[in-house]
Amino acid sequence: MFLSVFDMFKVGVGPSSSHTMGPMVAAARFLDLMRASPFEFAGLRASLHGSLAFTGVGHATDRATILGLAGFVPDSYDHGRAEAALAEIAETGTVTPEGLPTLRFDPKADLIFDYDNTLPGHANGMILMATDAQGDVILRQVYYSVGGGFVLTEEELAEGKDTNDGPPVPFPFKTAAEMLEMARSSGKTIAEMKRANEIARGCADSFAKGTARLWEVMNACIERGLSTDGTLPGGLKVRRRAKAIHDALMAERGMNLNAPHTINDWMSVYAMAVNEENAAGGQVVTAPTNGAAGVLPAVLRYYLDHVLGASESHIEDFLLTAAAIGGLVKYNASISGAEAGCQAEVGSAAAMAAAGLCAVMGGTPEQVENAAEIALEHHLGMTCDPVAGLVQVPCIERNGLGAIKAVSAASLALRGDGQHFVPLDAVIETMRQTGHDMHEKYKETSLGGLAVNVPNC
Repeated sequence: MFLSVFDMFKVGVGPSSSHTMGPMVAAARFLDLMRASPFEFAGLRASLHGSLAFTGVGHATDRATILGLAGFVPDSYDHGRAEAALAEIAETGTVTPEGLPTLRFDPKADLIFDYDNTLPGHANGMILMATDAQGDVILRQVYYSVGGGFVLTEEELAEGKDTNDGPPVPFPFKTAAEMLEMARSSGKTIAEMKRANEIARGCADSFAKGTARLWEVMNACIERGLSTDGTLPGGLKVRRRAKAIHDALMAERGMNLNAPHTINDWMSVYAMAVNEENAAGGQVVTAPTNGAAGVLPAVLRYYLDHVLGASESHIEDFLLTAAAIGGLVKYNASISGAEAGCQAEVGSAAAMAAAGLCAVMGGTPEQVENAAEIALEHHLGMTCDPVAGLVQVPCIERNGLGAIKAVSAASLALRGDGQHFVPLDAVIETMRQTGHDMHEKYKETSLGGLAVNVPNC
């Protein structure tokens, strides 16, 4: 099993990796399919199903699909250009993606939210269609947004397509038990094994530059969130709080306030800053998803700013270790809130962050695995119930608490010797089973939980 750090951490746009980035990626793939086709196309249609339909407007799925069909992609997304393109599409009822003719596409008529028909492969399903001059569909593809910005066609999902395409890697672990055994036999850390796998699939120079960019984007997102006031879009009128909290924490520095819990506020404010930016549609890094994007950057920033002896030279090891754990969760369970609830998003993020922190603080592979296990275990059963379908309540605060849990898990693991009762593999499997058994209304549909018990105004 191989999942690159650049698959797990992808630069993109908020508010959702499954509902915003995924549909945009699917649209880009469909345009490529059209470019490779011998047919002459005149128009486009799209239908959204399952969770993509139920929370699509709140998660900007409609905007993402429209922009994706116009040629936008998450990695190079520009908000100003996007707004101008949306206005033009609304006025003309057409899109002109590069390499294709001008195509009819009226978002009001050609983008359908199908609440009645869930597609069989995954809760996040969409159908993209291209039509001829008479309006008949001549090309059709079903896509599933399976979490973290990953997209599969219905054929790829049926084939069990994974991320193993490419040359073999030296440490092909697909379970935590295999990972620990390879670490013991090789004498390498988890980060060292993961780095060797990455280099086997790419270039060492570009890898170092790529990981540096990931942290640069993560940290820039924190800084924007810490310096921005106002109200988040979407209609709930949720106030940004990260700036005010950060300003207060800065003012309190050096004062003896007898408040040892203040460090928790620092961790929370870093995470909240990211998720406020995500809710505003800003540039974020999936970690492993947008809805959980604040946990890992918050823990890494906590390490760099608040832990004695911390070094920026350890950032790469942090990300590599976290990606290794995230890969295990995705491969053996899920990182999709629509598939397994928030345990799959914030729970997975906390496990990844706990592992990364434990590793850079000198933890053994066994302690790292223990840290991930503790963090994930204590998110089991967490539902995904965003009020009004927006990635705001309870998502923003939940990332802050996820960061606190991650640091606590790493600390507990470092206090031990790596031996523990519940293995990480068992917790990942439990999470998978719990997600399977969880009622659909608690899985990113906004049909249960807080979403129906809090007024949407």
